[in-house]
Amino acid sequence: MASIAGLTGGLPRYRALRSAAWGFARVGSIVALAIAWEVFARSGAVTPFMLPPLSAALARIWNDLLGGDLMTNTAMSLYRALAGFAIGAVFGIGLGMAICRNALVRWFFDPIISVGFPMPKIAFLPVVMLWLGVYDVSKITMVAVEAIFPVVTATIVGIRGVERELLWSARNMGAGERELLWQIALPASLPQIITGLQVALPIALIVAIVTEMFMGGYGLGGAMNTAARFADSRGVFAGIVEIAVLGYALVKIMSLIRRRLLLWHQEALAPSTV
Repeated sequence: MASIAGLTGGLPRYRALRSAAWGFARVGSIVALAIAWEVFARSGAVTPFMLPPLSAALARIWNDLLGGDLMTNTAMSLYRALAGFAIGAVFGIGLGMAICRNALVRWFFDPIISVGFPMPKIAFLPVVMLWLGVYDVSKITMVAVEAIFPVVTATIVGIRGVERELLWSARNMGAGERELLWQIALPASLPQIITGLQVALPIALIVAIVTEMFMGGYGLGGAMNTAARFADSRGVFAGIVEIAVLGYALVKIMSLIRRRLLLWHQEALAPSTV
């Protein structure tokens, strides 16, 4: 009995240690990279202008946070990225559904998507600047144009991949085309659509930063561009760290949203292998 009680009491401790080990393993490479950055920058192999220590970049981030610049620039970049992402998501899902359900829409848009998806849409940035200026409208437009393609593609793949047995069963029970789309096809394709959204969100942030670098103004990209113009190496590398942390946070938030929306799906019901 004592041995059984000992094993039972040790099980939570083992699970806690295992969870802590896996948690450290997930960030171990990041910690190693940070240490390597700091050590290499202070080794004298490079000048502080070429590669400032991580501690110097973190000190710059702290000063920007206290001065309010970090919050302002982060808010502006997030606003542009999320606004463009939302526009691309709404139009992408709607267009993908229309392509799957309407032959005329599919005939018109399928070649455009096939040509435009692999094309770097950032090449249209000078044209957008000429047409819309260098303010938020042009930046959000570029983000939306980039974000819409992975969402459209994921929606099409998801709806076309719905099991035919589900559609046949729904039709036999009297469901019309609208009910098939909204109550069968769209929920069944939701995992694939969310995957497209997970791909589009980091792209939206990247495009927002790039447009800020080209057009200037407030934002993390604009702040990095200004620091580069004044040869402020610490400001440039501080911006890199800020963008990395922001991107990581957005990806994690999107993963949590996926897990929440797909509680009913088999990927949430399957036992974890970790």
